Amino acid sequence: MLRIGVEQRRARLMRRHALHPSTQRSSVAEVCTAVVALHATDPASVYLSALARSPVTLADVSAAMYESRSVVKMLGMRRTMFVVPTEFAQVVHAGAGLEVARRLRSRLVKELRERPTEPVIDGDPAVWLAAVEQGAEQFLIEHGEALANDIAKAEPRLRTALVPTTDKKWDVKQNVTSRVLTLMGADGRLVRGQPAGTWLSRQHRWAAARSVWPEGLPAMPEDAARDVLARRWLEAFGPATVDDLKWWTGWSLGATRKVLAGIDTVEVDMDGTPGIVLADDTDPEPEVEPAAALLPALDATPMGWQQRDWFLGPHQAELFDRNGNIGPTVWWEGRIVGGWAVREGDVVWELLEDVGADARAAVERAAADLQPRLEGASPIPSFRTPLERRLNDHVQ
Repeated sequence: MLRIGVEQRRARLMRRHALHPSTQRSSVAEVCTAVVALHATDPASVYLSALARSPVTLADVSAAMYESRSVVKMLGMRRTMFVVPTEFAQVVHAGAGLEVARRLRSRLVKELRERPTEPVIDGDPAVWLAAVEQGAEQFLIEHGEALANDIAKAEPRLRTALVPTTDKKWDVKQNVTSRVLTLMGADGRLVRGQPAGTWLSRQHRWAAARSVWPEGLPAMPEDAARDVLARRWLEAFGPATVDDLKWWTGWSLGATRKVLAGIDTVEVDMDGTPGIVLADDTDPEPEVEPAAALLPALDATPMGWQQRDWFLGPHQAELFDRNGNIGPTVWWEGRIVGGWAVREGDVVWELLEDVGADARAAVERAAADLQPRLEGASPIPSFRTPLERRLNDHVQ
C-alpha cells in the first residue's frame, strides 16, 4: 500500500492551503479556492483567513464579498456558513445546501402545522410559507439589500410567531423571520449582504440571489455536484479518511461511499491510519521550508478534518471550546504549536511547546506583520477557548 506519512501530509497542507509565503494567493477568490470554502460562521474568520494567505487588505475582502461579488457567503456543508468563489456556489448549493434546505423546510412546516401560531395561519402551512418566501424575495429584488426587520415590514407575514405550548424556559414565543430567511438562503434564493456595522458585525443584510445571478443561482444535478465537491476536497485535504469527508460534507456514510465509488481513488497508509487519495495525486510532495502562520478561530484548515491528531497534537483542550470549535492557532511546519489573540489592538501569542528560537522568531514576525493589517480592530472570536481567554485576560 502507498504510504503518505505525517511529514508529507503537513507539507501538502502548507503548500495547498497557502500557508507558506511562497504559496500565497493574490485574491480572496483564490484563497477560497485553495481551501474549497472559507468558514464564515464568525464574520471575522473570513477576513483573517484571507489575510493569512494573501496580501489583501480588509477592504479587499469586503469588496470581494459585497461589491465585485467574486465570492459569495452562503449556507452549505453541515448547515454551516461559508464563503465560496461565486462560480463554485452552484456546486456547494446542489452538493450540500439543498439537502440542508429540505431538512429546514420539513421541520418548519411541521412546526407550523403542529404548533399554534399568532396570527393563526389560514390554510396549508406549506402553501402559506411559499407565499411568504415569494413576497420576501420580490421585495429584495425590487429594493436591494435589507435587514431582516425591514424585510418583515414589507412582508408582515414574516412576523408570524410560534406560540409556546409549555411553561418550559426554552419554550418561548418566536417569530419565524430568521428561520424563513435562513431557509431561503439554504434554498439558493437569498445570499448574505453587507454587515450592519463594521467587518466584525454579526448582523447582516440579505440580498436576492438574482442580484448575483440575474437568472437565479444556476442549477446542477445533485450527484454531479457531490462528485465535484468530493474531488475538490480531496485535492485540497487529501489524503484523508472516508470519515473525514463524511464529516466535512455532512453527508451520511452511505452517501459518502456512493460518491467515492464514482471517483478514481487509491488507498494509502497514513502512518498506521488507512486513508484515500485521488489516483492522479500520489506523487511525493516537495519539501517546504519551515514557516509560521497565524490562523483565526474556525479557520478552514483545522476545521477541514475530523481526525486532527497529525497536526493538532496534544493541544485540543487549550484550543477548542466545549462544542468542538477551534480558536486562533499558531502554526509551524504544518502543525499547531500555540495560539494567539488580539488584546487592545495588539497581537499576542503563546506557544504550547518548545519549538526552538527560529520558530519563535518566525511567529514574532508573523504577528508583527498581521497587527497593522487589522487597522486597530480587536476581533474576539464568537466561540472562545481557554488559551484565547487567557491571552486576553493578561494571564501568562
